[in-house]
Amino acid sequence: MAALPVFRWRLAPDGYATRRQLRARGLRPGGQGVAAQLERPRRRRGPLVAYLYRVDLAKPVRPMTPGRWAALAKANAARRTCPQCRRDAGYVIPASLGACVPCAYPTPFDSPRSV
Repeated sequence: MAALPVFRWRLAPDGYATRRQLRARGLRPGGQGVAAQLERPRRRRGPLVAYLYRVDLAKPVRPMTPGRWAALAKANAARRTCPQCRRDAGYVIPASLGACVPCAYPTPFDSPRSV
């Protein structure tokens, strides 16, 4: 098992990129393994590590199919639907509330919302 080359933070040579950097260029790792890693030292904990991939072996990002677009739209709609009143809130419901704002914080003056 060969050890990975380790570079200091922001000192990686050209030809290597993180997943985010590849995505910004319209690329993906494409099945290749991690080629190197960056380490950023910290004072009281272990170093931060970022994995690098070779840009020359990266492949283009696969285009979205109509089925994937439909699945993404359905998932986003589910995140906007309140589980209590079953209405589209018009925004992504925060996990901390678990319901839309009117359901999470009812006021005594509000009439009950119809289902």
